[in-house]
Amino acid sequence: MRYRFWVPSVALLGAALALLAHPSAQTRSTPRWPDPVPNRPPIAEKDKKPAPRRSLVGMWGARAGNRQATNQSSGVQLKPNNGRPENQLPYTPYGLELYKSHKPLEGADAVPPAATNDPRVRCEPLGMPRHNHYDLGIQIFQDEYKIAMLYQYDNRWRIIWTDGRPLPTLADGGVEMDGQYREARWFGYSVGRWVDDYTLEVHTVGTMAEGRVWLDNTGRPVSDQLHVIETFRRLDYDSLEWSESIDDPKVYTQPWQTMKMPMTLQDPRIDLMTRYCSPSEIENYNREYGNAVSGK
Repeated sequence: MRYRFWVPSVALLGAALALLAHPSAQTRSTPRWPDPVPNRPPIAEKDKKPAPRRSLVGMWGARAGNRQATNQSSGVQLKPNNGRPENQLPYTPYGLELYKSHKPLEGADAVPPAATNDPRVRCEPLGMPRHNHYDLGIQIFQDEYKIAMLYQYDNRWRIIWTDGRPLPTLADGGVEMDGQYREARWFGYSVGRWVDDYTLEVHTVGTMAEGRVWLDNTGRPVSDQLHVIETFRRLDYDSLEWSESIDDPKVYTQPWQTMKMPMTLQDPRIDLMTRYCSPSEIENYNREYGNAVSGK
């Protein structure tokens, strides 16, 4: 039986990301809280505007209608953890052992809530790249030096440097930059470069060790040897394609692609609800539901 951990007192981000302003709000001169309506109609080809040069600025949400794409509760978008042969991952012996030690609430090897060891249930930060695979929606700001990505879940944010600095070198338990050792970080160290005026390539290293983070909700692992490669391709003013591949020789025998996600620009006036991990809510949930299967 599969289980999904929810924080009961707060609304789902996935639903909030689909909410857009009522058209009548755009004719008002006084700012107001927009009336939410679901699923903006598709933009006709003739009405699409060109993308701005070297800009990802905006509030982006995964296109509605595909829960696996927006939520990824069954595992990363391109490789859901459903037991099918085509979705089996190229584990190293250590990676497979590590995966088997995880007790996820979702996916092919889901366990009852009381048996899980998902770091998320202890309110540990999701880290990089799991935040990319969790209730996907981001607000992006940028200046001439960096891009800031704001994740709605748990109100977390991450910096991607675009000022030409080099990617740090992986070192034991952290990274080395300019001859100095730096600690591992939940979101690692990210640097990006514009491949062309509409495509940003981002590399991230220096993420947390395997005892602290998972790749996705189904217990797939990553390690401190992880190298994440992302591509943000601005297709037009309203459309963004976000791709991600990972290279982790400690856990996987070869690099593989986790997602290729179409994103849609959202109305910037919408006030999104943010879900937080609350230890007291988790305690209440486990008291009421955590041992339901065992009858305790």
